[in-house]
Amino acid sequence: MKQIQDAYIVAATRTPIGRSHRGFFRNTRPDDLLATALRSALAQVPGLDPQAIEDVVCGCAIPEAQQGLNVARIGAVLAGLPKSVGGITVNRFCASGLSAVQMAADRIRVGEADVMIAAGTESMSMVPMMGNSPSLSPTIFSNPEDLDSYGIAYGMGLTAEKVAQQWKVGRDAQDEFAWRSHMKAIAAMQAGEFSDEITPVEVADRSVDLESAEVSVKTRTVNLDEGARPDTTVEGLAKLKTVFAARGSVTAGNSSQTSDGAGALILVSEAALKRYNLTPLARFVSYASRGVPPHIMGIGPVEAIPAALKSAGLKHQDIDWIELNEAFAAQSLAVINTLGLDAGKVNPMGGAIALGHPLGATGAIRSATVVHALRRKNLKYGMVTMCVGMGQGAAGIFERV
Repeated sequence: MKQIQDAYIVAATRTPIGRSHRGFFRNTRPDDLLATALRSALAQVPGLDPQAIEDVVCGCAIPEAQQGLNVARIGAVLAGLPKSVGGITVNRFCASGLSAVQMAADRIRVGEADVMIAAGTESMSMVPMMGNSPSLSPTIFSNPEDLDSYGIAYGMGLTAEKVAQQWKVGRDAQDEFAWRSHMKAIAAMQAGEFSDEITPVEVADRSVDLESAEVSVKTRTVNLDEGARPDTTVEGLAKLKTVFAARGSVTAGNSSQTSDGAGALILVSEAALKRYNLTPLARFVSYASRGVPPHIMGIGPVEAIPAALKSAGLKHQDIDWIELNEAFAAQSLAVINTLGLDAGKVNPMGGAIALGHPLGATGAIRSATVVHALRRKNLKYGMVTMCVGMGQGAAGIFERV
């Protein structure tokens, strides 16, 4: 019987996050974004033999159309990885990217692989949230409680409203939380705190002169997330109308932004560290996923975080940096308040309300954030956690080494 061994992160990067539909990645394919992240991650470990890579595990929440046909394998081929490198696409909705990290780490931990890549990619510009042709089971409509099990069909915004009601999170608190997300993100950008984790991406903008029928192409390099707004104010957020319930409290301003982006991490065993003389950035410590009632899916981290901490032999006070995906301010505050998390440790550089949430890519993106933040701030433990559509929560813990 093989002994459980440690899995180490030796490279972690991500693309900038673009606003969906009108943002700088609106015409950039998700497989190309993935390939960019994969190439950049590999460039961070020049001593690693690409032939040693066992597999690419890529999270994607809506794996169809431009991000279908096993986007993990397609991204690996586009990135120029050896044809011997496999690829598998995994889907746990918002936790897809984090589950990819967990799956890659587990292959190493049980001794089945020495080098793995975990990633995530999503284009919400090209593939809508429920896909191009959603089809729910007809029998689900006969029972409202069963219909709730779809979660995503029930309406993510309505689940946030349910959480706000049940956990008594008011509109003012949600708008204040959203404003702080933007302010923290802007401050981090101005301080250059995202530079270690972000891989700049060259974007081509094409335009047509209708008179001459000539196509002009202009290229530009994007190196920061697009969603953070320095002019955001609490007063401005308070004026926004609710979009999911007439007498509710959830607005577009205190919800995460639909987005496009990708991230990638390279994980290796201790044997690979020595063989290729690599420097570890962090150790993957533990992971947990748990289910909750779908109509309050936003509360999922309340169940997943304690499970991940127990597996790691830690308490939440031991965690120095927490990336809590801000699907909605309502659910983020409910999780923070219920578990008694230190708000100062949660999303110190802003969260999805300001930075964006490209669904299946977010877990990999936020993992890259945690890995670099721990090293930059000389901290010990970091956590990535999120709620998941259809009623789940996930959490992963990393240790700086």
